[in-house]
Amino acid sequence: MSKPHPLQHAATEAIDSQSQGTPERSDAPAPAGQPRPHKAPKAPKAGGKESRVRHLLSVLGPGVITGASDDDPSGIGTYSVAGAQFGYGTVWVSLAAYPLSAAVQEVCARIGLVTGHGLAAIIKHYFPRWLLYVVAFLLVAANTLNIGADIQAMAMSIHLVLPFVPTALAALLVVAFTLTLLVLMPYKTYSKYLKWVALVLFSYMIVAFLSHVDWRLAFRSLVVPAIKLDAAYIMTLVAILGTTISPYMFFWQANMEVEEKIASGSITSPDPQMKRPRKLFLGRLALNDMRIDVNVGMFYSELIMFFIIVASAATIYKAGAKDVSQLDLAAIAEVLRPLAGDAAYFLFTIGIVGIGLLAIPVLAGSAAYAISEVFGWEEGLSKKFHQAKGFYIAIILATLVGLGLQFVGIDPVAALYYSAVINGVVAVPLLVIIFLIANNKKILGERTSGKLSNSLLIITALLMGGAAVGLFLL
Repeated sequence: MSKPHPLQHAATEAIDSQSQGTPERSDAPAPAGQPRPHKAPKAPKAGGKESRVRHLLSVLGPGVITGASDDDPSGIGTYSVAGAQFGYGTVWVSLAAYPLSAAVQEVCARIGLVTGHGLAAIIKHYFPRWLLYVVAFLLVAANTLNIGADIQAMAMSIHLVLPFVPTALAALLVVAFTLTLLVLMPYKTYSKYLKWVALVLFSYMIVAFLSHVDWRLAFRSLVVPAIKLDAAYIMTLVAILGTTISPYMFFWQANMEVEEKIASGSITSPDPQMKRPRKLFLGRLALNDMRIDVNVGMFYSELIMFFIIVASAATIYKAGAKDVSQLDLAAIAEVLRPLAGDAAYFLFTIGIVGIGLLAIPVLAGSAAYAISEVFGWEEGLSKKFHQAKGFYIAIILATLVGLGLQFVGIDPVAALYYSAVINGVVAVPLLVIIFLIANNKKILGERTSGKLSNSLLIITALLMGGAAVGLFLL
């Protein structure tokens, strides 16, 4: 990740000496295996040469990675089916979902920045244990199913581009490559890799421009919803919401903010047992930088959703293809090929593989963070394997179980459906919990949520609650 602005270091120093025993700027040696507590550097002199663009690029990180991971292969499949079934009729969701998803991710990021802990650790300390166990179990189950579906989509895409590579071998290579990077690569290097991989989603913009989209109709549909009250349309909206506002993103966002602070030396590693809850000072500059990161990330995510929907609307829907709801991504790519050409087909499949390499670590990582915080294990991608064995074993097991789904005959479309069901169920109580945390001064001090943030969280919880009910009734 790019080196944070010097003022960010100063803005994130700890001030709650009563709960910590000693200030985080203490010169006392850090525990073994942890970085020395950070000393804030002097603020840069006025009139520095750093440009606004350079500063903007320097603050992009966890929010962009989380936003890009939202458009994982399962998301691409959901958006493709939406456009193929209803044309431009679901385009408006990409605009409506942006403020809601950005609001949720901003709160999760703020929780990580102020507490220096992940979401599961905060829930464990302030809420009943049984609630944490239920949420963590369902999160891990949904993530594992999602990992399995993503691996299969990537393997089939590799086979489409390289027919001489069997899908089983492609799946094994994907998992081996992903786990090698996660376990062996230093966090600073790995986070840079994730940020650059996020750019692969631009391929779907090119696909849209190759698909002869009716842009006038697309933009009109963006601002004028064409809502239908039939079961298939409502189910598609439920699937889009479940894919776009997913619990794994909540956990990943909070933990990545903590990882960034550890990597920059602003704080030491969090206490896995959370025996001494802490509040870190979050200055206005750091808060604004975080919000830029989150908003750019979620805008990018919804922008790609828009382009995927309009591309499939202009091709598959226009051609009158039927029964696309039961097609996997490889089949969708094959349908797209004669309609938009070889270049669009190639970019579509390459995009699946590229973003899958980002999404699988996020899915496995968020599950591992939750499990580690439930059991009080050492955690973090900033640690080496021997320093956080339980954390890395959880990542490996979640990925391997997802891989195993390829060999037991699990239908990838069914896996995506059931993971969406679980996500829809888990999201509702989680959003309520996040709302309560966001308004608790004992946890966030002066950085509790304002009226706009609270309003957007309430709207999101109501919509997700309706989505969860809809999944069972439709």
